Amino acid sequence: MRAETKACAFLLATALSVGLSSTAYAIGGKDNQNPPGPSGGAEGNTLMAGAGTTNIQVSQVSGGKGGSSKPVVPVDPNWKPPACWYEPVATPEQVKEAVERLKKEPNKDLVPVTPTLSWGRDLMIDHYEKGKTQSDGAEGYKDFNIGKDGKFWRGVVNPDMEDDPEAYDCEKNLFWQDAGTVPKIANAPTPKVLASYAYDQIKVPDTKVEMKPEGKSTVNLPTWVWLDKGKFEPVKVRAELPGTDLWAETTAKPKSLHLDPGTSDADTFPSDGECLVNDDGSIGTPYTKGSSKEDPPCGIKYLRATGGAPYQMKASITWEITWEGSDNDGVHDLPNGTFEGTQDVDVQEIQSINR
Repeated sequence: MRAETKACAFLLATALSVGLSSTAYAIGGKDNQNPPGPSGGAEGNTLMAGAGTTNIQVSQVSGGKGGSSKPVVPVDPNWKPPACWYEPVATPEQVKEAVERLKKEPNKDLVPVTPTLSWGRDLMIDHYEKGKTQSDGAEGYKDFNIGKDGKFWRGVVNPDMEDDPEAYDCEKNLFWQDAGTVPKIANAPTPKVLASYAYDQIKVPDTKVEMKPEGKSTVNLPTWVWLDKGKFEPVKVRAELPGTDLWAETTAKPKSLHLDPGTSDADTFPSDGECLVNDDGSIGTPYTKGSSKEDPPCGIKYLRATGGAPYQMKASITWEITWEGSDNDGVHDLPNGTFEGTQDVDVQEIQSINR
């Protein structure tokens, strides 16, 4: 029922927007393309940008050598990042400039006041220039609040969740917020929101393990598997929202390696295939000469040779993910994430010499 209600609300908002002008902007696609029309003046202004355009800045702090282009997958299937939140998008001068352009070309562009609803010239003038109160009781702004210290805020939709019903929860019309303050409303940005948004921005290394023998194993002889502690170090990213003092650092730390031999004709070490991280940050133990017949702390023993096509061995790393932020409230947990890689393994029969 909730999804249906939100869908109806979206259709109504779209209909209102279309009725105001020939051009209307709805939730943008994942490519974050800005709609055509005025930029609003200042460089980097997002007043006229699409709903999926965020000002959140994410930077790599440490780790991530050989980072993959794919994000980690949450272990908890029910967890998801925020679908939308509010951000500062324009100064009083930028809103005024957008309206001045509407006065000159009233049928060309609209100003998005929510992620799904845009207003034309008359509504923008009444509410943001003349200070007229809207039908929902929202007080207007005299002369765009020129001279006041702060910005106008608007909802932003997570571009990866634009089809989620909760993406329509940030529909408060473009509103004013004094500088140095954050609105006390639902879906206001918080350090946790930034940390959760950054979850998908973490670039962990591709999961390619070291193996000995490399590429070709022998039936009934263990294959040693390990991970280099230098490459698989913790990965930390920082997310900040300009115009506020909000920030969060999200850290992914390798926790364990799970081995799937790619066939039931194999034994794993340990027996459950779960190799934990050592005290020094490595996983498993590198092979040393003379250890070929010993059981490795992390590895596989194949019991049957490959019959042409190699086995598809899967190595999946579980990353423990935590965050801390500008709330100075300590370290918090986010769901663990996994990242999987597949490697070809050829297995040969033991060769013997008959005398």
